[in-house]
Amino acid sequence: MQYICLIYSAADAGPAPGTPEFGPYMQAYQEFTTLLKEKGALVAGDALQPATTATTVTRENGAIETTDGPFAETKEQLGGYYLIECDSLDEAIEYAAKIPTAEHGRIEVRPIMTFD
Repeated sequence: MQYICLIYSAADAGPAPGTPEFGPYMQAYQEFTTLLKEKGALVAGDALQPATTATTVTRENGAIETTDGPFAETKEQLGGYYLIECDSLDEAIEYAAKIPTAEHGRIEVRPIMTFD
């Protein structure tokens, strides 16, 4: 079964680019991605541009409306994701706990709905 791990954190949480801590933080992400590949669990994964680059789209009475910024006005923003293949939710949770942002943010794990 596939699960998506949505990576949330506050913009100012975690090591910032240009700091001595940022290199090891990114290395931890590379190591985690390598682990998923070695286990055959990685389907896809990417970081997202900052929430300030988001455009929210809605359609009301047939008219398309756009708003600059993310849908939710929250402190924690969606920063990236991993789409993984696992045998169970427990296995997906084990992987999610290894995502480096779990130390200063939150990882939401959700099963992918399939339509056969």
